[in-house]
Amino acid sequence: KFVTEIETGEYVAPSHTRFGNYVNVWRKDANKKLAPSTLEAYEYILNKRILPKLSHYKMEDLTHVHIRGFMEELEEEGLASSTIQKHFNLLNSIFKLANRNEVIKHNPMDKVDPPTVTYKEGDVYNSEELKRLYSFLNQEENKQQVLIIKMALLTGMRKGEILGLQWDDVDFNTNTIHVRHSLTYTKESGYRLKEPKTKGSVRKIAPPKRFMEELKKHKFIKSTDRLEAGELWEGGKYFFVFSSTFGKPMHLDSPNRWWNRFLNRINKKMEEENKPLLKKIRFHDLRHTAATDLINRGVNPHSISKRLGHSNIKTTMNIYGHYLEEADQKIAAMLDEDYI
Repeated sequence: KFVTEIETGEYVAPSHTRFGNYVNVWRKDANKKLAPSTLEAYEYILNKRILPKLSHYKMEDLTHVHIRGFMEELEEEGLASSTIQKHFNLLNSIFKLANRNEVIKHNPMDKVDPPTVTYKEGDVYNSEELKRLYSFLNQEENKQQVLIIKMALLTGMRKGEILGLQWDDVDFNTNTIHVRHSLTYTKESGYRLKEPKTKGSVRKIAPPKRFMEELKKHKFIKSTDRLEAGELWEGGKYFFVFSSTFGKPMHLDSPNRWWNRFLNRINKKMEEENKPLLKKIRFHDLRHTAATDLINRGVNPHSISKRLGHSNIKTTMNIYGHYLEEADQKIAAMLDEDYI
C-alpha cells in the first residue's frame, strides 16, 4: 500500500505537527477570511474545550474515532445543538486546511456525521401580553431604548441589524427600512459594520406608519444632538439611528441590559399592585415574538421568511413549524364551525 501511495502521488509524509501547534497556522489563515466576531467566538470554543482535549495529538494520529468521541462528550455535557455544530464547523475548517496543505492525507471530519441542529423554542408574547407590553413601553422615559424594543417586535430584525442601522437606511417617503449591515464588536477590532448574516438578510422592511412617526421624532433629536456636539461628535462619517449623544455606536449588550432592568422594574410594580406579572423573555425572543405574531395574523410563511431575512424558507419552517401547525389547526376549527 505504501508503494502504491507513492506511485499514485497520494503519499503524505508524517508531519509530526501537533494539533495545538497547527491551530496557529489555521489562525493566520482564518484572520484573512473570517469576521472578527466569528474569530472571537471560535477562540473561545478552542480555548474552552477543543485545545484542552486535542492539542497534544499529532495531526496524522487524529482519526474520526477521536472526533466522534469528542462530539459525544459535548452532547453528554448538555450543550445546545447549535453550539455543538459550531465545534464541528471549526474542527472541519482546521482539518480542511491541513488536508489542503498536505499536513494530513485525509480529513477525519469526512467520516463524522454533522450534528443535527434542533431549534430550542423560546418564550414569546401572545397578543394580550403584547398589548400590555406596549402600554408599559409607552410610559417609559428612555425613548431610544423603547424604539429598539419596538423595532425588534415590529420588524423581527436581529439586534446587530438594529444597532447597525444608519439614517440613510431609513426612507420616510416610502415607509421602509433597508437592512444592509449588522454591527459587531470585539475587544481587538472594536465596532465594525459587516454584511448581515445571510444573503437573504439584505432586505427592505415596511414597519407600521405610527412607528415610523415615532422614528421621525427620534431623528430630529439625533440631528439636534449631532449639531450641538460639533467637534465632540464621535460618529465620524456614520450617523447611526441608535447611538450615544455624541454619535458613538451603542454597545451590543446595552439593549439586553435595559430590557432586563425594564422587566424587573415593571414586575416589581405589578407585584406591589397585586397584578399579573409580565412574562420574562430574552431580548432575542422579541424577534421570535414578531414571527409568531405574524403567523397568528395569518401571514404566509414565505413572507415571514423574507421579513426575517432567513436564507430560505426551510429555516423558517424549522424554527416556527409548530406555530404554523397550531395556526392551521385554528383555521380548521373556524371552518368546522361553518361546516354544513
